Amino acid sequence: MFDTEQERNRIKNLEALKKQNIDPYPYKFSITHTIKETREKFDSLSSGKTKVKIAGRLMAIRLHGKSTFANIEDETGKIQLYFKKDSSLNYDILKLFDTGDIVGCEGTLFKTRTEEITIFVDTFNMLAKSLHPLPEKWHGLQDKEKRYRERELDLIMNPEVKEIFLMRSKIISEIRNFLDKKEFIEVETPVLQALYGGAFATPFETYYKALDRNFYLRISDELYLKKLIIGGFHKVYELGKDFRNEGLDRFHNPEFTFMELYEAYSDYNDMMTIVEKLFEHLLKEIKGSNTLEFEGKKINFKRPWKRIPFFKTIQEKTGIDFIGKERKEIFESAKSLGIEVEKQATTGKILEAIFSKIIQPDIIEPTFVIDYPKDISPLAKSKRGNDKLVERFEPIISGMEIGNAFSELNDPIEQLARFKLQQKLRDKGAFESQPLDESFLASLEIGMPPTGGLGLGIDRIVMLFTNSASIRDIILFPQLRT
Repeated sequence: MFDTEQERNRIKNLEALKKQNIDPYPYKFSITHTIKETREKFDSLSSGKTKVKIAGRLMAIRLHGKSTFANIEDETGKIQLYFKKDSSLNYDILKLFDTGDIVGCEGTLFKTRTEEITIFVDTFNMLAKSLHPLPEKWHGLQDKEKRYRERELDLIMNPEVKEIFLMRSKIISEIRNFLDKKEFIEVETPVLQALYGGAFATPFETYYKALDRNFYLRISDELYLKKLIIGGFHKVYELGKDFRNEGLDRFHNPEFTFMELYEAYSDYNDMMTIVEKLFEHLLKEIKGSNTLEFEGKKINFKRPWKRIPFFKTIQEKTGIDFIGKERKEIFESAKSLGIEVEKQATTGKILEAIFSKIIQPDIIEPTFVIDYPKDISPLAKSKRGNDKLVERFEPIISGMEIGNAFSELNDPIEQLARFKLQQKLRDKGAFESQPLDESFLASLEIGMPPTGGLGLGIDRIVMLFTNSASIRDIILFPQLRT
């Protein structure tokens, strides 16, 4: 466990502290200021010789006989410490302190000759002895895989990583603020479900001993949230984890954060407006402008966003009008375009693959792709004026899909027919097709008002705002291959 000389020396320092009746892991330390507050209030604190008590991790320590300088960091910043043998109580035990230790100290503020804000330490305490050395300062923690697996070290050694997750927290907070001000009610629905639904995905399955049956981690919140609309709520949203038993890549993690909202008496046009206004709000509060940079491109989010029809856009690119064509012809067209699809893929899935490969990567500016194939949108209302399509859109930014939205299907008879079609597709091997949910159908028969629904991938929004190339960079503890 402690194989290196550095680790063995730290154990010796730990034992030496204990021999001097110093608890290296005390229960509590009361701070008066964060490091950020200490810096911001330097003038008033230093002029009055006010003592401050701060705590954090030692990132450097430089012993010079009768004086010692050190650097300490907390989550708000870093500051220099100065210890003097004749003034700092228990000065001699500093030789038992190492970089990485958590310490608390009390003292007054001054500036060095180089104008660096510094705390002249009167008293100090060991709060947690670090038994493993931190990565070497200049090379830090560079290995990507190691950074993901040991995120705690990544956060200590790479301040820019901490900033990403602070921004993530702010984004989520501002999404809630935006929706709360619009009088949406935040709710919680089951994560563990007897029947999964609301999306095309393979679920994670588990066994519930008390009920002697299999349950599933939810792939979507949709059907439960619609039940709340049926129950009389007009505006609801949920922000939390969904789970899909799928592959790992730069855009996908099997456990991800998703926000879904539903608004009665609305349609997909209203959902487009919500998306535009939400991004306008986030950009104003977080970036202070209407633009952001992602992967070397400056993206402008000025309203209104561009709207492009799914089929028309494919036709313009390929010269092929796919509306009304048979599956076999569409499958052969996909092959001729160099797109491989599974043999059991539905018509809509083949078309979706064509769009994803040929069209989507070139969509940089914020764009709503509208009016999708019906067989991959079983929960959406038919498009007014063309019942071969549905009123659905996906917002796409810099080639990345960030959400999904419908004018929600509220006709229980048509919904049953759609579910039965999905079951036929499942029987033919399209196992991601949605199962027939009798409980949801019974709720729909009570009557659901016209409703607009929207889902947004929080992780992908954070990727955009932090200019991160991989979803693993903005999830604290991503799933990794062993």
